[in-house]
Parts: sequence; C-alpha cells; structure tokens
Amino acid sequence: MDKYIFGSKGELGKASAGAGAEVILRSIREKKQANIILATGASQFETLESLIQHEEIDWSKVVMFHLDEYIGLDESHPASFRKYLRERFVDKVGGLRGVHFINPDPDNPERECDRLGDIIEGHSIDAAFVGIGENGHLAFNDPPADFETDKPFIVVELDERCRQQQAREGWFNSIEEVPNEAVSMSIKQIMKSKCVIVSVPDKRKAKAVKDSIEGPVTNMCPASILQEHPDCRIFLDEDSSELLS
Repeated sequence: MDKYIFGSKGELGKASAGAGAEVILRSIREKKQANIILATGASQFETLESLIQHEEIDWSKVVMFHLDEYIGLDESHPASFRKYLRERFVDKVGGLRGVHFINPDPDNPERECDRLGDIIEGHSIDAAFVGIGENGHLAFNDPPADFETDKPFIVVELDERCRQQQAREGWFNSIEEVPNEAVSMSIKQIMKSKCVIVSVPDKRKAKAVKDSIEGPVTNMCPASILQEHPDCRIFLDEDSSELLS
C-alpha cells in the first residue's frame, strides 16, 4: 500500500483523480476500454470533481460499476447513491460505454446481486475508487466483514456506527431514517481490481486510517485487507493521517 499525504481535501482530490486518470488512459490505450468502480459519500466529492475535469479521457470507452446502495431507498432521496453518481459523474461526463447501477428490489435484493454479479464477472476492473468508513468499512462491508465469499455483490446489514456516520454527514435527518440493509460489492470483488485508489479526508477517519494501514489484517477492520493488494494507493490529508506513526 502506497500512501500520499496532502494539506487539503482539494489537493488530495486532484492527486487521487490524477492517479486514477492515468490508469484509465493506459487501459484505453492498451485494450480500447477501461472498467472502473466508483464509490460515493463525502470522501469522494473532490476526487470525482477532479476526475471529470480530465478532458483527455474518452468516456465513451469507459464502463462504470456502482460500489454499493441502500435497500429500500428511492433514487429521488438525497442519500441515494444512484442519484449521487448521476449528478456528480454520469450526467457530467456523458456517453459512458456502460453504466451499471445497483437498484435492489426490497422484496428480493439477492436478484440484483445475481444480475450484477453476472455482468461484472465479464469485466476485468482496471481502477476502483473507494473510501474508508469511520468503522473501517470498505464499501458497505461493515465489521465483521465477509472476507471469504466469492459472490461479487452481497446483501449486508449496516452496523450502528456506519448508520450514525451517514446521519452525521447530513444524508439523513436522523439515524432512524438510515436503512438497515444495503447491497455492497464484496471484499473479494474489490480486491480483484488491478488498481485501488483510496481517498480518505477528515479527522474523524484518522483511527480507521491508522488501523487500516498499520494494524493487523482483520475483518474487524475491513479496509485493512487493502494491505494485501499489489497496487493500492491511499490518499490522505493532514487530518486523516494524524495518527500514523
């Protein structure tokens, strides 16, 4: 795991987007297509804003996969990750080769897991843009995360710390409004990505960052598995990196 520390969120976002853009451009040159995974949330604001400014990328040759989504939340809800990605990325770059949103049926979310699993198994992921949760989660894989499942997408139960984070970030008015379940890309599927770009700003993530980078690899800190990835680049600011030794 390579780590890079910057003075501000804006600098972090430009650097992480630049690293991801290089991977995308190389993939397009080499195989005429790039396949990417995009995360959402407050940690990705600056990264996505900077990524769409890379006008040299031919987005018509890029396929996007969606990392996670709540179960039972309409796309019109302010916290919908489909809404987030449409407004901050998809509608701004226009004309992607493929867009694969997670849209789970509350009555049978496993069906959506199977549908997306069949699609992603036909794509080699070049770059995954992800964050780390306050509880160390990777996507919506809260502790104790399933490190063993081979399913690309799974139904997960959100723990209280995760739900509190979503409410504190302003996506919901209270923790009671935060759904209890989500569909998430699995740990093994994320780890299949050739390059993982991790953007983690803010002081509230400092303990999770330290545990993920310097602690043992354990499913009680799901993002610690990134220590085992051959090309993982983690972008931090002064606040999120303050506890690193």
